[in-house]
Amino acid sequence: MLKRFGTALLLGGTLLGFGAAGPAHATTQIVGAGSTFAYPLYSAWAQTYARDHGVKLNYQSIGSGGGIRQIEARTVDFGASDAPMKIGQLDAKGLVQFPTAMGGVIPTINLPGVKRGRLVLDGKLLAEIYLGDVKKWNDPRIKRLNPRLRLPDLPIIVVHRSDGSGTTFIFTNYLSKVSRAWKDKMGFGKAVPWPAGVGGKGNEGVAAYVQRLRGAIGYNEYAYVLQNQMNYARMVNRAGRVVRPTARAFAAAAANADWKDAPGYYLILTNQPGSESWPITGATFVLVPKHPSNPAQTRKVLRFFAWSFHHGTRIAEKLDYIPMPSSVVKLVETTWREQVKGVGGRPIWR
Repeated sequence: MLKRFGTALLLGGTLLGFGAAGPAHATTQIVGAGSTFAYPLYSAWAQTYARDHGVKLNYQSIGSGGGIRQIEARTVDFGASDAPMKIGQLDAKGLVQFPTAMGGVIPTINLPGVKRGRLVLDGKLLAEIYLGDVKKWNDPRIKRLNPRLRLPDLPIIVVHRSDGSGTTFIFTNYLSKVSRAWKDKMGFGKAVPWPAGVGGKGNEGVAAYVQRLRGAIGYNEYAYVLQNQMNYARMVNRAGRVVRPTARAFAAAAANADWKDAPGYYLILTNQPGSESWPITGATFVLVPKHPSNPAQTRKVLRFFAWSFHHGTRIAEKLDYIPMPSSVVKLVETTWREQVKGVGGRPIWR
């Protein structure tokens, strides 16, 4: 499955009409923009959906910040973000939010002489690296976690996102939970005032820089790590266990998610308890208008994601995303019926 999306994940290329986001209108396509984290998944869902239902998805992987701006301006049919909006923000902008899948953010590295998945980091050390306090790969603090590795005397090149990014939101939210210094100096969000490093646009841009620069470290959604066969670090989780990024580890982190009591589905899954939990786990979300000017077009969006929930779970699992549980899908469909309204206040989703 992953090989089919090589060009898209490496270059952010077009796929199934995945061109620039433009004005939304009633056609045989739906138009979305935003999350690069979700791009591999939406691409895969879209291929099968277009074949079976004749409706194409035109999705631009421009980052969560861009996706939110586009849906707020109503220039797309839906926005996609890994940084959830709070209920007050949703109400102010006339939007409805729902989660579509869960997955992991992975520290990626270009470290000569160190085999794939051998390096171990913990949250505090990762924060120190991104703060610029740990500057070389043979720093004693890294050696302490990796006593058997021959770490090179090589400067660390920090790579981060240059655009507003839900992946950055997840990553910096985690750092804020595990490092007081990071929380006090940087905080978390779709964009932060990075103290050091090189900025890449999208998951694709970060992956390209990490692969090109010796000594680089970045952070990427797991599908990009697999597709590009990138080297990565294992992490020490909240339980003190060293874990690899796997679908099982993402699912363990997501197991305690309480979607029912989360207003607007605002829920952050970083640094969850559990011996098997991957610590940098997050969900990805879709935003649609609460009162769309083109109800038929929004109905197409909801039909696409309803199909994805009910028929796209195996596709999601093959890409190592975690599908939303059936109980959450029922909650989401109830939200559609109750909150997304057309002319005369009639529900768009029935």
